[in-house]
Amino acid sequence: MAFARIARNGYRRSGGAVGNRTSEKDTLCGGLSTYKHSLPSLENVKPGGNLSYLSNIRKVDHISFGRRGIRATPEYLFAHAERVVEDSDMEYDDPKYPTLEATKLGEKPRVVVLGTGWAACRFLKGLDTEIYDVVCISPRNHMVFTPLLASTCVGTLEFRSVTEPVSRIQSALSKDPNSFFYLASCTGVDTDKHEVYCETVNDAGLRSEPYRFKVAYDKLVIAAGAEPLTFGIKGVKEHAFFLREVNHAQEIRKKLLLNLMLSENPGISEEDKERLLHCVVIGGGPTGVEFSGELSDFIMRDVRQRYAHVKNYIRVTLIEANEILSSFDVGLRQYATKHLTKCGVRLVRGVVKEVHPNKIVLSDGSDVPYGLLVWSTGVGPSEFVKSLNLPKSQGGRIGVDEYMRVPSVEDVFALGDCAGFLEQTGRQVLPALAQVAEREGKYLVEVFNRIGKQNGGKAFSAKDVPHGEPFVYKHLGSMASVGRYKALVDLRQSKDAKGLSHAGFVSWLMWRSAYLTRVISWRNRFYVAVNWATTLVFGRDNSRIG
Repeated sequence: MAFARIARNGYRRSGGAVGNRTSEKDTLCGGLSTYKHSLPSLENVKPGGNLSYLSNIRKVDHISFGRRGIRATPEYLFAHAERVVEDSDMEYDDPKYPTLEATKLGEKPRVVVLGTGWAACRFLKGLDTEIYDVVCISPRNHMVFTPLLASTCVGTLEFRSVTEPVSRIQSALSKDPNSFFYLASCTGVDTDKHEVYCETVNDAGLRSEPYRFKVAYDKLVIAAGAEPLTFGIKGVKEHAFFLREVNHAQEIRKKLLLNLMLSENPGISEEDKERLLHCVVIGGGPTGVEFSGELSDFIMRDVRQRYAHVKNYIRVTLIEANEILSSFDVGLRQYATKHLTKCGVRLVRGVVKEVHPNKIVLSDGSDVPYGLLVWSTGVGPSEFVKSLNLPKSQGGRIGVDEYMRVPSVEDVFALGDCAGFLEQTGRQVLPALAQVAEREGKYLVEVFNRIGKQNGGKAFSAKDVPHGEPFVYKHLGSMASVGRYKALVDLRQSKDAKGLSHAGFVSWLMWRSAYLTRVISWRNRFYVAVNWATTLVFGRDNSRIG
């Protein structure tokens, strides 16, 4: 076995053609096999390694999985072809795994993009598909306009108003024969072989789940985003709602309306009413403050009219360990504190120690009963990012240089919330903001289009191609709504710099105008404008669906 393995590896290094290598982590759309093994080690990654075998993959009798470009042998579809191989690497050479094979001579180079967030979609939008084929891999098929997500929780906006299908952002994904979108999650990356391993989302209805496959790339852009920080506090993941995705907002809306309706039922005790209608928000950043403002506005304008029997029970508590909106100007923070308090939001300074199904335990030992708990304390690296054998920057993000390249490997770039500058660049890690991610995506697509025109798109071909000027980020300012037609606008370039800051109704108009112009498509701009007008005239919809 060992001698055969050595011979096979020597043959591969000499440029011989071999079968497609596979693994359980090979695939993002779930494999139809039961092979069990770990991914190959990335410890010995050699940036200049020979990948000639990728363009000389051994021909096998393939069938096609629809138009998505994934291929597998017919035997792979039948249960009798499945087998379990333990403690062996022979399955790496098995050609049965569905694979989007490496590009060949004369074909356009392939760019694989992981994610559909701000950074990924801005990159996809500007990529020149006359130069590149593009493959986007993500567990969701749309981009979320996160600054307006809080408004959907209370019915100010409809959910479709804040989402944009990725196929509208980059039409090549649905039209070009060699460009694809795969609804899946990346589970691993082999930078030596230029492959990503993927697995489909759960409940896909396939005969074998999870379904796995692998995709070869010439250039890889990792824009996988981040996950909410829970600081390891017990009970947060089980009992709290996050506000990062549309399905999070949908669940918050359903829970809020459910509690309102249940509290009107006969026989509900006073204590249960107070608990059910107590909405607690953890985290005093822009997301937590905007959600608290939207919620207080919903209570003042809609709940008091439509839920008259329980209008005096519903209340909002915002818990923050330090000061709310700590990155904003001091005057704006004071204005936000006074305005939220005036609107009925109770501000509590404290640290959460533990979360139970119906109450929160603070570090001082006090209990806070709740009916709805929304957790908004910032974001950190995802488990996928942590699992990658790539250099890490401060905070555990993927380390990049000033060109958004991962310096230890070839043809891998990272941007958005999952990436940060390495210490040797002399730059600070940028905050996890939408405008940071969008600016990084805009910069990187210009780099790709430039090197593509100089024949640097293929794997290992861009080393000597100039990338242009390094990335420079200039902060354009921050905005936050605090409810009841009031908002904050802070146009300083940094926390310690001087600049314009304003709060009030005029700032609210600026906030709405700025976000309306930043919505990607004219279709969604129309939806948002109509939703705002409808809410202003008729109030928010309080139907509970689902």
